[in-house]
Amino acid sequence: MTTAKAAPLEPTPEALANPVKRYLLATRPAFLTIALAGCLLGFATALQAAFSLPLALLTLFLAIVAHAGVNVFNDYYDHLNGTDAVNVDRLFPFTGGSRFIQNGVMSPRQTLRYALALFAMVIAGGLWLIASRGAGLFWIGLSGLLIGWAYSAPPLKLNSRGLGEICVAAGFLLIVAGADFVQRGAVSLAPWLLGLPYALLVTNILYINQFPDRSADIQAGKLHWVARLEPQVAARGYWLILLASAAMLAGLVASGWLPKTALVSLLAMLPALKAGRILSRHAAEPARLAPALQLTIVAAHLQPVLLAAVLALG
Repeated sequence: MTTAKAAPLEPTPEALANPVKRYLLATRPAFLTIALAGCLLGFATALQAAFSLPLALLTLFLAIVAHAGVNVFNDYYDHLNGTDAVNVDRLFPFTGGSRFIQNGVMSPRQTLRYALALFAMVIAGGLWLIASRGAGLFWIGLSGLLIGWAYSAPPLKLNSRGLGEICVAAGFLLIVAGADFVQRGAVSLAPWLLGLPYALLVTNILYINQFPDRSADIQAGKLHWVARLEPQVAARGYWLILLASAAMLAGLVASGWLPKTALVSLLAMLPALKAGRILSRHAAEPARLAPALQLTIVAAHLQPVLLAAVLALG
């Protein structure tokens, strides 16, 4: 197996000798704010019913730790299947994993133990929330952890079977629903519906990130849809997911679930549209996709924050 050379900005044992810094950066913290955005939207959907700042802070912490655990599990299992080791087209830090295992910063065993410890922390905090807020939260939390693990872990390896997009959409929709439940103390349809546009935009982060990793993933047998289709054909999937997100938001406004002012969150489509145009032009040129990856991340943050602001102010 050919191991890709580390890029200058990638982690090294020398740069991360401090264990606190090492374990923090192993979670890919720059990407954990997407879970925070989902929590904000969940708090906003429940705001007319209730709001507790201490519960909100605990929810934020647990959601971020859960997302961190999923990231670390993904690094471990992508080491096992070999995709990160042969990924020469990666656009660090966006694709190709954290590079902690490949660059010798952490061993595979340390990575697995860390992922398990993060999930254990979420379970402990989640059990306290369940005891205080209601048993319905159990199923939301359990589903989220199972989806995050099964996304890349054998024997399920759902992303390798073309189900990764469904996993991501469901996982981040569960963050919105969980944040709402903790505040409301009961199940509501609102977070499931109002969180869908956000969940689809997060799905497009996964989708577009698979283009630079496509060649390595094919070698490793990770046959997601970007790997199964030719790049130019696969690029159309980005547009379909984006259209579904915008259509869902417009439908929620038209049906009265959201006020007309919620249409301001469609501003998030502007960076996503630019990203889609870049992807359509350069789907087969991974090195030219970094701006599109960044714009997709911006869109997935902007939409839930704008919508949460509309709900809070309204």
